[in-house]
Amino acid sequence: MIAEALRVLRALRLKSTEFHFTEYSVGACEYLARGNPLPHSALEGCRKADAILLGAMGLPHVRWPNGTEMAPQLDLREQLDLYCGIRPCKLYHSADTPLKRREAGEIDVVVVRENTEGLFFGRKRMQDLRADEARDEMRISRAGAERICRAALRIARARRKRVSLIDKANVLPSMAYFRSIFQQVAAEFPDVGTECVYVDAAALYLVQQPERFDVLVTENMFGDILSDLAAGIVGGMGMAPSADLGDKHGLFQPSHGSAPDIAGKGIANPIATILSAAMMLDWLPSDETKAAARRVESAVEEVLQDPQNRTPDLRGKLSTEDLGRKVAERVSY
Repeated sequence: MIAEALRVLRALRLKSTEFHFTEYSVGACEYLARGNPLPHSALEGCRKADAILLGAMGLPHVRWPNGTEMAPQLDLREQLDLYCGIRPCKLYHSADTPLKRREAGEIDVVVVRENTEGLFFGRKRMQDLRADEARDEMRISRAGAERICRAALRIARARRKRVSLIDKANVLPSMAYFRSIFQQVAAEFPDVGTECVYVDAAALYLVQQPERFDVLVTENMFGDILSDLAAGIVGGMGMAPSADLGDKHGLFQPSHGSAPDIAGKGIANPIATILSAAMMLDWLPSDETKAAARRVESAVEEVLQDPQNRTPDLRGKLSTEDLGRKVAERVSY
């Protein structure tokens, strides 16, 4: 899938922007080979890069002693302070959604996920799997909540000017705290409409009334779950790009995992990775790359107008390479 994203980037043939790609090996296979899923050289390479395009990774059977999987993507978020997770989910064709009577463009939401705190905060704590209990700590800091809420409100200002805070403030004091900070920050954006929705209700509304949402901002774990649900109503994880942004660095990757059950078969959907590359182009500080991002998004939309242009996850017959090539050809017109 990364190969197909690179194919599309090269097909742009930009006049003032030249791409130089340096590849680093990270993840579970790197751990099995050399004992570290995120080598120092890879981390430093990411620090120095203008942008990071990350492929899906992970092997469920390769785990740390506390039972959790290797997750260098989370390490990168924490090491580079990529606090703002942006996960857009847009319906490109009515045939792709499991929901009834939904047309292209009718579902168009962005989940903005706080990436560095929340319930993921204590993920590296060592746990004796033979113990009588296990605990995880949720951390919500004022600084962390303020910056993610501000980011979501800015994104909404450029869209349909609606932000929904997704929390569990009726039960969890940390969530009530998050809500109070959201309401304070929202006062800085009087042109943006806001609401607060409990996470269980939000899951219901995403299925029943997805059109009611524009931008959803939430804690780390809730964002992880709801972004997958949002992807499901527009065709699945193969349609879901993402960006993890900080004040200095930007990382772009498909929202999905590595899918080892289909590895090497050439049938995975490359659209999420291609759209992640488009998000990268839009983030780079150049008018040319921002215009190129629109070209890639338009090419994806045009290709997907034909229901036959689908990989097997969407009941199609195209290979990963077939679909990637179609988008690249459309971009180069």
